Amino acid sequence: MKNKFIFLGLLLVAAVAAALFILPGSGAKIAGIDVPDAVLNKFMPWRLGLDLVGGTALTYDVDLTGVERADVAAVTNGLKDVIERRIDLYGVSEPRVRVIEKGEGRQLLVELAGISDVGEAVNEIGETPYLDFRENCVATEVSFDCVPTELSGRHIKRATVGTDQRGIAAPIVSLEFTEEGAKFFEDITARNVGKQVAIFLDGVPISAPVVQEKIIGGSAQISGEGITLESAQQLVERFNAGALSAPIKLANQRTVNATAAEDSLERIIFAGGASILLIIAFIIAVYKKRGIIAGVSLLLYVIFSLAVFKLTPGFTMSLSGITGFILSIGAALDANILIFERAKEEQRQGAKALSAIESGFRFAWSSIRDSNISTILTALVLYFFTSSFVKGFALTLLIGILINLVMTYVVTRNLLRVFLGKTKSQ
Repeated sequence: MKNKFIFLGLLLVAAVAAALFILPGSGAKIAGIDVPDAVLNKFMPWRLGLDLVGGTALTYDVDLTGVERADVAAVTNGLKDVIERRIDLYGVSEPRVRVIEKGEGRQLLVELAGISDVGEAVNEIGETPYLDFRENCVATEVSFDCVPTELSGRHIKRATVGTDQRGIAAPIVSLEFTEEGAKFFEDITARNVGKQVAIFLDGVPISAPVVQEKIIGGSAQISGEGITLESAQQLVERFNAGALSAPIKLANQRTVNATAAEDSLERIIFAGGASILLIIAFIIAVYKKRGIIAGVSLLLYVIFSLAVFKLTPGFTMSLSGITGFILSIGAALDANILIFERAKEEQRQGAKALSAIESGFRFAWSSIRDSNISTILTALVLYFFTSSFVKGFALTLLIGILINLVMTYVVTRNLLRVFLGKTKSQ
């Protein structure tokens, strides 16, 4: 008896804590009711996708021309990190940047939830420069053609604004390379002594000095007639935020109205709550006392699942994620029905209530296990081999199914043992 009370007490404390934790921050409303100002709901605020709170989605095509296949992952991940840092500079909260495979190419999807007009921040993402060094330059009347080298903006460690060492009051941008970049730069200058090595910014030459000698130490300077103090400072800001390792081009921009998104979120919450209550009413009508326990377990499943979603690092709840979660609720109900129906069969053969329930759990396990394993494998395939919104669906479905197995065989089973333990028949 003592163990039963301990189990119920711990379960109640965990459920209340999780319920307070999953509430949105103070000032929000659920079904028109103000959310209470609790301490737990201030911890780790919900990260909602722009389809739930509105915002802007930007899709960039990545130009991987000249990038070796083995370096594609490193280059695209570098782009992702740089763009995240640049967005942070402009105070855009909770940015979400993802790499999307498109055939042999790659795209970057930048989601800025809660931002409908990112203004200068959006411009800066698109204008982040692609810097590269080129050799074997040939000047013609209409162009300045050079051969690209392996040295690019991703090899830049830091940049500073300085003054031309010859005493001319012309600003320059001093660059310090990474260890790998320093080696590339040394090799380039060694084979181009007496020749021009051009610096291109977004495909436009900004400086083409003649190399006087091999340069060691990993430093370089950008100078030229087109470099003003203002442009030099702007370049330094961009390079220190991270120069791109490949050019990007804005391919698509989508804006979700915040009012429409908020309305959709309220409808989803209402529909979800109403559906869960109808399910609980149905299972109580069919299975009586067992149905009440299953209904309580289902509510606990919803609370604990949402708490796990909120605790998952980098998790962002979206419409597709909610879809996966709702599907997992159906799986949770299926498990209870399989167990209770098997228990009915046992009782028809004369078994007591608790004994019938234990048999139901034991004999229904193989069916529950196999169906859930197939769903888990499907979710894993969707998560690792798809992109965009499908990943959100797969992740919530996967987490929901795993929590369902724990809830069914730990919480529901023990609740039935506690409340049916002294029942002689059911």
